Amino acid sequence: MPLSIAKMTRLFTFNGIRLPDPNPNMSVDEVKALYSAQYPELATAVVNGPEAVGDKMRYSFERAIGSKG
Repeated sequence: MPLSIAKMTRLFTFNGIRLPDPNPNMSVDEVKALYSAQYPELATAVVNGPEAVGDKMRYSFERAIGSKG
């Protein structure tokens, strides 16, 4: 039985929103910085993952929870 190798695509999620991978050559931190212009909460978000979901690798951006003062 021959083995086949398939490259898994990345999927990013934030607050229930699916964000497409802008460039597979970018690092996860670069993707986070790119999307932080549109979603300012990403500037302090934590990256969770990758988690294999089907043929995709899912990274989740989660808001940092803290208190003011």
